Amino acid sequence: MTNPAAVLWDMDGTLVDTEPYWIRAETELMNAHGIEWSEEQGLEFVGNDLLTSAAMMQDAGLDLPAGVIVETLLNEVVTQITESVPFRPGALEFLEAIVTADIPCVMVTMSYRRLAEAVIAACPTGSFAGLVSGDEVSVGKPDPAPYLEGAALLGLEPGACVALEDSKPGLASAEAAGTIAIGIPHLVQLEARPGRILWSSLEGRTVDDLRELTSRLSV
Repeated sequence: MTNPAAVLWDMDGTLVDTEPYWIRAETELMNAHGIEWSEEQGLEFVGNDLLTSAAMMQDAGLDLPAGVIVETLLNEVVTQITESVPFRPGALEFLEAIVTADIPCVMVTMSYRRLAEAVIAACPTGSFAGLVSGDEVSVGKPDPAPYLEGAALLGLEPGACVALEDSKPGLASAEAAGTIAIGIPHLVQLEARPGRILWSSLEGRTVDDLRELTSRLSV
């Protein structure tokens, strides 16, 4: 077995910087229905599953069915992704190094499959051995279920896997699942606490960093 056995990747805000795309889509939809919307409100959605975000928009006054809200936002973000895939600094290089080291990767995202597949298509062929998407899980982050499923796709225990996350719900999900969870804060600050692993960026990170971390924590 490799060390670590696998890397479980969050997508939005960790592998790619799609959060501005989501905030733009949310703002345009709310404004089109006469509702003021701010970036600060959009940041409250970071890491949520899409139905939770849709419910929050309904609470703010948007009179549309949740499914319509989700599909409208998703269509806009997929359109933006097809024009430009905004990889986070160092993320693509780190992914390539992990794959080259024969460490399997699974994407664990609350975005829906068609958006996740558009991002995966922009990565080197064979980068991801599996995908857990927000439209295919029974419960989303911060519940541990998505990361438990990500490890299970490879037949692994979560504790043998590293998870990479940028959001509060995502990091809580990865930690609750028992993975070796690494928080890489982006748009939202992550609370430092005893035992929590935080990296400022993926830029310059290497497979040796992962191996040193997993070896130390497995002792």
